[in-house]
Amino acid sequence: MNAKEIFLEMLKPDGKPDRQLVQYEALNLWLFDPVNGYLMNGRHPGMTGKDHWGVTIAWPADHPGQQPIVNDETKVLKDITHWRDYVTAPDVEANCQQGWEECIAAARAATGDEKLLCAFSGTGLFEECHFLMGFADTLTNLYEHPQEMHELIDYICEFKLKVLKLYCEKFKPDAIFFHDDWGTKTQLFMSPDMWREFFKEPYRRIYSYIRSQGLIAIHHADSYLAPIVEDMVEIGIQCWQGVLPENNIPELQERLQGKMILMGGIGASIDTPDSTEEEIREYVKKALNEYCPGGHFIPSITYGLAGTIFPHVDPIIDDEIKKYNSAVHMPKKTVTEARRTARVAAKTVKTEEAAETDVITAIGAALVKGQKKKTSALVAQALEEGKSAADILNNGLVAGMTKLGEDFSAGKAFVPEMLMAAKCMYDAMAILKPLLADSGAKAAGKAVMGTVKGDLHDIGKNIVKIMFEGSGIEVIDLGVDSSAEDFVNTAKEQGCNIIACSSLLTTSMNEMSRVVELAKEAGIRDSVKIMIGGAPTSQEFCDRIGADYYTPDAASCARAAAELLA
Repeated sequence: MNAKEIFLEMLKPDGKPDRQLVQYEALNLWLFDPVNGYLMNGRHPGMTGKDHWGVTIAWPADHPGQQPIVNDETKVLKDITHWRDYVTAPDVEANCQQGWEECIAAARAATGDEKLLCAFSGTGLFEECHFLMGFADTLTNLYEHPQEMHELIDYICEFKLKVLKLYCEKFKPDAIFFHDDWGTKTQLFMSPDMWREFFKEPYRRIYSYIRSQGLIAIHHADSYLAPIVEDMVEIGIQCWQGVLPENNIPELQERLQGKMILMGGIGASIDTPDSTEEEIREYVKKALNEYCPGGHFIPSITYGLAGTIFPHVDPIIDDEIKKYNSAVHMPKKTVTEARRTARVAAKTVKTEEAAETDVITAIGAALVKGQKKKTSALVAQALEEGKSAADILNNGLVAGMTKLGEDFSAGKAFVPEMLMAAKCMYDAMAILKPLLADSGAKAAGKAVMGTVKGDLHDIGKNIVKIMFEGSGIEVIDLGVDSSAEDFVNTAKEQGCNIIACSSLLTTSMNEMSRVVELAKEAGIRDSVKIMIGGAPTSQEFCDRIGADYYTPDAASCARAAAELLA
């Protein structure tokens, strides 16, 4: 079989391809069509400008991709209750009618007969929402303004359907490659039920249309999506590209039984400037031996485009897959349905809410539920009852944030709940701060945090900030693209106990090493703890650069910070 035939064979639940595909071997992702040209609006590396939605997009010259810049000045959607006054979708129907014949000729010539031509549709429904208003506003508005969010998501969905219609009528590809990340590497951004309430049906419309046109539906999300994988099949997704190892790929294969192709399994942690050939081969070999026997799996880097960031990595991955194909492999025996059911049942944890026995406990419980007015009212009640501000803070608010952090780590709470709790915390602290100042109470410690130089991603960093402040730690937030000098100078000038560095891109990880070295040169290394986190980081990387702590998520980061300060 050629690559195209293998991919088509894998779409069949009982398909029997004769080898593993080598990453993106079967797919030609075409980015140079009139729609993408119009939506890019002339953007290129080294440029910052606005797209046709009005979103400010930055693309640093040394950055592998683009990132929206959403702050108080640049935010397009400033008030969700009047979203129609702010948001106007680009008119693709009027502006994307020319240039298709040349595009088709070039695309088909480059694709040939042994690959599938894929139209590329980036910035999905969820991503477009947080491009327009910011990540925090998007998730909290799902709670606070659900009707308006439904309307906005439907409006964006209609726009995406117009784009897809143009592709189907003008371009006639074999597949649509759709982008939308719905989670971090360990957790969904929202609860499965919330995803189903707001995004499942709009995406059913999108993928139903793609399938109705006889096209293959491929969805990229390098995220943890295991709790909704059956929903993805139900709405028509045939291939999930970007499957991170954290999803437990063998378990997904058992659950899906060939209903969807899983493409990925090779995460960003191996794509670093100093990764050795031996390290890359061992990583890939382990992934192949673990995931390939389950079937309907395409080993590939989890990025949403072909190729690694560091060019020495990709050929080694390809070569290791080819070596795997040259060996003899026995089919894997699948577990029975009874065993699968038992395994899922064993992992199900039932929780009961703690009884609200007093006002302090009730404050923590209200914060966990994101009830702003109730939390503030209970804080006022506690003060009237003679409770001290420190008692309310530590045993009510901080205890509630700690409980929520534990639930977050366990996958029982999600980012929207964290953001809502943060709003409760801020409102309550407005009441308590004057009283805490009068009593001489101090913060547990002080931390400087930011996303390192060369990286504009801030979602993970912002969640950590919420958890730190919820633990009583004062935070100096440097924002994104922060140099090692920024971290060290701020820590020295402000007397910080902690430096916390975040990174999503492997290209920016070495800036963390510079933070460690500069802290030594500045003479503060013995008085400050350096914490690192983000998708490409690991305990091994932490040890290698001489940092103090690596933590896999925001809640464990806050717990570690609170413990070392104590």
